[in-house]
Amino acid sequence: MRYQLRDYDVRPGEMEEWVAEWVAKIRPLRVNFGFEVVGAWVVEGESRFVWILGHEDFEAADAHYYESEERRAMTPDPARHLSGNRATFMTRVLADS
Repeated sequence: MRYQLRDYDVRPGEMEEWVAEWVAKIRPLRVNFGFEVVGAWVVEGESRFVWILGHEDFEAADAHYYESEERRAMTPDPARHLSGNRATFMTRVLADS
């Protein structure tokens, strides 16, 4: 499994809308495309949202997700709530017991 940390800057005052759309639209579609959503967090005191997702064939699955009719049909696009983003692949050091 390959994991990625996604760190988003959310436009001021739009966190509640962003989280609602992420929960209702983005997360379920990612799961439908075979991604494991490890978790998601709002950074206290900042307009930041971070989440971790994984997939065995991450790059191919990610491209398929963004090219899909389901993702393109998300209107308005939930990404309108974001002013910036960073994505970092991570390697697991310890497995759960």
